Amino acid sequence: MKRHIGAHVSIAGGVQNAPTRAAEIGANALGMFTKNQRRWETRDLEAEKVEQFTTGLLTSGIAPENVLVHASYLINLGNPDSEKRARSVDALLDEARRVETLGLTLLNFHPGSGLGEITEAQSIDLIASAVVSVLEQTTTATLVLEATAGQGAHVGYEFEHLAQIIRAAGDSPRIGVCIDTCHIFSAGHELRTAKSYRETTARFSDVVGMDRLVGIHLNDSRSEFGSRHDRHESIGIGALGLPALARFVTDPRVPDVPVILETPRPELWAAEIALLADISEGEIDPETAAPPDPGCSRSCNPATIAVT
Repeated sequence: MKRHIGAHVSIAGGVQNAPTRAAEIGANALGMFTKNQRRWETRDLEAEKVEQFTTGLLTSGIAPENVLVHASYLINLGNPDSEKRARSVDALLDEARRVETLGLTLLNFHPGSGLGEITEAQSIDLIASAVVSVLEQTTTATLVLEATAGQGAHVGYEFEHLAQIIRAAGDSPRIGVCIDTCHIFSAGHELRTAKSYRETTARFSDVVGMDRLVGIHLNDSRSEFGSRHDRHESIGIGALGLPALARFVTDPRVPDVPVILETPRPELWAAEIALLADISEGEIDPETAAPPDPGCSRSCNPATIAVT
């Protein structure tokens, strides 16, 4: 199956630059922010830049449904402080409206943390309430819960957490889930053998449902299994390894969703995308393939081009 594979590219200079940057690395999917994710403050999207973004998608051949927007890391819908949580809800609403303005649908975010001050169940209820609020004030955006590593009292590291949020938010069809391979591995969901991969994905299907899977962050892990640490690594050189990651792009049970790299070396993205594309189409055996070498120059990784 030909998969839609891309990377989370920079929006330096404006959102309109993201499609071009994705095309330059051979991507047919795109991950991006729509604003400075380190700041609460935001400016409205300019009509001219929105038009340029839309044109850029058409030129790059990337369909809107294969763009996975990531919301700000500042957002914490599970915050027990009512004022801080309200700020997060407002921020997520703004992000959802920006997604709709751009003609996109998928808005990915980390569910949230109770900061060790409330129970996980209470945090889940707060998150679900926030999701309902944002859905009621938008029309087309899909809110995408990202599976977490469980670091820092974040919920979402168990598949049951994601299912509970979805149920508590009314089972809206506008709620999806993004699997981050590094996160779920670090959370204690084994993926390294064919058997454990089948068991983990079958459990996800039973608990959450494959129909809820709308995006994948495909990252290797610097942290060990079950560490609960969120530390991404380049494809094939971390604790997960290339064969484990390759299963997500070869498994016919996994729907055709945007597969986005958030690996730490942008200079390798073109080579990583090309490798995964060849694996997904059966051109390369992941059991014997060598991952792009982070210590090599461009001559060692011929698919790699400079990313500006």
